[in-house]
Amino acid sequence: MNKSLLSERHKIILRELDVKIKVNVMDLALKLNVTPETIRKDLSALEEKKKLRRIHGGAVKYAGISNEPDFNHKVGIAHHQKQLIGEVAASFIKDGETIALDAGSTTLHVANSIKHVRNVTIVTNSLAAAVILNNRLESNIFNGKVIILGGTSNPQQRSISGSITNQLLEYFYFDKAFISCGGISQEGICDFDVDEATASSIIIKRSKQIYVVADSSKFNQRALFHIDSLSSIDVVISDQEMPTQWSKDASTKELNWIKTDEKVVF
Repeated sequence: MNKSLLSERHKIILRELDVKIKVNVMDLALKLNVTPETIRKDLSALEEKKKLRRIHGGAVKYAGISNEPDFNHKVGIAHHQKQLIGEVAASFIKDGETIALDAGSTTLHVANSIKHVRNVTIVTNSLAAAVILNNRLESNIFNGKVIILGGTSNPQQRSISGSITNQLLEYFYFDKAFISCGGISQEGICDFDVDEATASSIIIKRSKQIYVVADSSKFNQRALFHIDSLSSIDVVISDQEMPTQWSKDASTKELNWIKTDEKVVF
């Protein structure tokens, strides 16, 4: 193997990641004039060096266990997959329901897909989602009201959290909650920020039905703070099937897993 060519490919792949946030195996194979299998080996080698993280069909930039990308960066990761997840998730919202949306880049797409429902109350600690929801209310895309939780703002994550937020959440009962996460594994769901993780955990406890929205880049990833176990979740909506190993776990026995091209109505 020509080590200089290998090193050059790795440099190009990492430069592409800096620009695009996510890279695709087939696109890289065409760009570098090599086989997809060669690119997969390159990505595996770079993942071992913690230069990137493999996801289905490609890779994203590596983020250590305690490092959360800022919100604008997260929105760009797996954007199309998150958009499809948001569309499917929003289709489960019905007239007259009280809905919780936590502060995540995927729940932002849920907010952006809510339409044709009436008398819906949406409670959120996401400043980004609140702006979108207010615009959709103004445009009569859906009917109802939006409640923005008070608390301490996090400008980097465009969210509200902290002790005041948690106290306010205890006043609500939700029909459905849509929860995002920093990682999902057999151990459950987790996030990078203790305050946002706590808020999501309270939302889960106050809700009749829990939907977790997570693209496949979150699979088997660990963030610092545990939110809840898989057994507490009713539905996961993702762009990929449940990993085979997870399906053998008792905690997933009652879990409904929806792949975005296979919507199921409950």
